[in-house]
Amino acid sequence: MTSTTLTAAPPRPPAAGAGFLTGLRVFTVRSLKHSFRDAESLLMAVLLPVMLMLIFTYILGGAMNVGEGGAAGAREAYLAYVLPAVALIAAGFGASYTAVVVSNDMTTGFMNRLRTMPFPSVTVLLGHTASSMVRNLLATAVVLLVGFAVGFRTDASVPQFLAAVGVIALWILVITCVFAMLGMVAGSAEAANGYGFILLFLPYISSGFARVETMPGWLRPVAEHQPMTPVIDASRALLNGEAPGSALWTGLLWCAGLITLAVWLTAVIFPRKVART
Repeated sequence: MTSTTLTAAPPRPPAAGAGFLTGLRVFTVRSLKHSFRDAESLLMAVLLPVMLMLIFTYILGGAMNVGEGGAAGAREAYLAYVLPAVALIAAGFGASYTAVVVSNDMTTGFMNRLRTMPFPSVTVLLGHTASSMVRNLLATAVVLLVGFAVGFRTDASVPQFLAAVGVIALWILVITCVFAMLGMVAGSAEAANGYGFILLFLPYISSGFARVETMPGWLRPVAEHQPMTPVIDASRALLNGEAPGSALWTGLLWCAGLITLAVWLTAVIFPRKVART
């Protein structure tokens, strides 16, 4: 009688988890797919700023004392004046959607599922941020194209125009990081949307639609010392072929400070939120 000796198979090494770049790619694509499927939100994020630009230009622009040549000249001058603010408003509308989808991920159990998968959790937030940048840059491009279509003309050189686009893109990154952080701390998607709605008023209390000098004395310091005023002034000057002066450096400092604050708060709060999810 022969005996058979069974040899245990060597244990398999544990499956390697997805790396940071893989997780970032997966969740960026996921977020982009969700956002482009939500055609209504995407359309409103583009349509509302465009409508706002047309309303201000054709209804109020002829009465604004910012140019010469009668009502038509005033409208053209006012279009050049408000276009940077409208482009940044488009970024704000798009970024507010980020707050909602981040809040949904934080409150609907998605993070619980994610903890059982080999993905770095933070790539969810980064994926939403990256996809929001793509959406908002597209929305800003549409606003600029419509502006050119209705009469905006620029005296900016190519470096100045690219610098203006760079300033706008940097603000898009800032507002996206801030909204992602708000979506993370909000108790619900509705609350996240409400927090974002408050921030969307910032462009109106700035130099975006009227000169700060024309505002009441009690409101003028608020308009002068908030982040959007130097960002708008710098991008407006660059788009019109002028030197941005100190507004550029002030705007860049605001952007750097806000990004640093948003990233620091996210780094502190996110692990605790995930642990409680």
